[in-house]
Amino acid sequence: MPAFPAPAANLATACRPGCGACCIAPSITTPMPGMPRGKPAGERCLHLDEAMRCRLFGRPERPAFCGGLQPSREMCGEDRGQAIAWLARMERLTAP
Repeated sequence: MPAFPAPAANLATACRPGCGACCIAPSITTPMPGMPRGKPAGERCLHLDEAMRCRLFGRPERPAFCGGLQPSREMCGEDRGQAIAWLARMERLTAP
């Protein structure tokens, strides 16, 4: 599981409704219900609901990696496309 560097200008923000970028762009190597091998980068997590919200949020089955991702202006950008691009770049930069 890649460890994303903390953004330099990590200004806390709320999740953008209907985004789900953090549940699509990064890889998750931790097993979770229905995904025993985690999920590859760029693949939608099966725990995203129709509104692009995590069904595991707040549950013990949620991978620690997911809980560690906190929305920020740098990570989320101006729209979903920018968020996916930033997360995909971090994935590439932290790949083994």
